[in-house]
Parts: sequence; structure tokens; C-alpha cells
Amino acid sequence: MATVILVRHGRTTANASGVLAGRTAGVRLDGVGRAQAARTAERLSVVPLAAVVSSPLERCRQTARAILERQDGTPPAPTERGITECDYGDWQGRTLTDLAKEPLWATVQSQPSAVVFPGGESMAAMQARSVSAIRRLDAAIEAQHGAAAVWVAVSHGDIIKSILADALGMHLDLFQRISVSPASVSIIRYGAHRPDVIATNTDSGDLSWMRQVAPAGDAPVGGGAGTQAPPPPRS
Repeated sequence: MATVILVRHGRTTANASGVLAGRTAGVRLDGVGRAQAARTAERLSVVPLAAVVSSPLERCRQTARAILERQDGTPPAPTERGITECDYGDWQGRTLTDLAKEPLWATVQSQPSAVVFPGGESMAAMQARSVSAIRRLDAAIEAQHGAAAVWVAVSHGDIIKSILADALGMHLDLFQRISVSPASVSIIRYGAHRPDVIATNTDSGDLSWMRQVAPAGDAPVGGGAGTQAPPPPRS
């Protein structure tokens, strides 16, 4: 199937101050976050993108706009509620230092599948709706643009971690082992047999090799030859 690049939004004012923003309206990228988004947009500028899809929250839409500004001919980014931030309920707007004192904090760290945020959603429901949205969008983009299509989904840390955990075949209770930094790039190809996790949490490096990614197939025994960036154009 198509290849999805999962991009977390850049750093926000809430991230910098240690506040759990959740779905709070008006949380925007700070200066560091704008620079991070620009750097990621530069990395992705060498990859012709079939689509850019964003969480409805402003910090993701800002990051998506930065990516689109470096693309040629990619349609404006639609928003997808299925990849919006977790509904943290009563935890939203509180500092992480304060939340770490809550009894539920230990469960979030060790058994996320059992967590239901007070006044919010469960982490299991968060994973189910985000994975479903990504797989649905991936199939639709492949149907429209072909199996070689590459697209971007701009979302949030816990959302991307849960999608990666599913693709890696990890139980949700292990997803805290995955790190997803602001404006990082993770890459998945969904194949007929299994997802192929190509990269996680990268914030640097050449991505021009993605112009020649082949559709996912059988896993090569022994690891295969990998991918190579195309040679630079002749002057």
C-alpha cells in the first residue's frame, strides 16, 4: 500500500511550559517549534507528497502548512478528527509536575490499556480510532494515487506512538517505550502481510530515497539491500 509519513507537530508554548495542552484551543507553535516545523518541511521538500492530512488542532495545522509551503502541487491539507489529540478530560490544562502526583499517573506509565482519563477517553479508544483513521486514509490515498504514493499525517505524540505500537505488533502497555519528539518523522508502509516500519522519531537525514520506495511486499530474508538515494543530477 501507500507509504505514510507520521509527523508530530513542532514544540508549542504548552510543551515549553510543561502543561498538558490536550485539545485546548489556540495552542500554537513557539519560536523553537516553528523552526522545527521548517526543518521538517525542508527534509520533506524532496519527496513529492500525494497528500498532507492534519489533526484539526492549530499546532498541527501550522506544521502542515509549513510542509505544504515546500511542496509543489500538493492539495491543501484536510483535517481528520480521527488523528486529533487524546481527550485527556480533567487532566487537560494541568502541569505534568502536578499530574505526576496523581495515582493514575503510574498506570499511564505501566498499563496504558487500563487508563480512562477522568472526564475523557480511554487510551485504548485513542489507539483504536487513530489506527483506524490512518489505515482508512492510507487505503484511500493508494486507491487514488497508486501503491507508490507517499503522504503525510501531522498529529500528536501519544497518537503517533499508539500508531507505531500497532504497526510494530506491540501491546499498548508497551507503547511508552517509543519516543516521538516534536516535528519528528516516522514512516510506515502497510502491506498485505504486515506493516513495515521504516523509521521512527527521526529529526534529521536525507529523505530523497523515498522518491523510489517500492510497494510493501514479502520481508527480504537476511535484510535485503535496503534503499539508496538517487544519484545527484548532472550539472
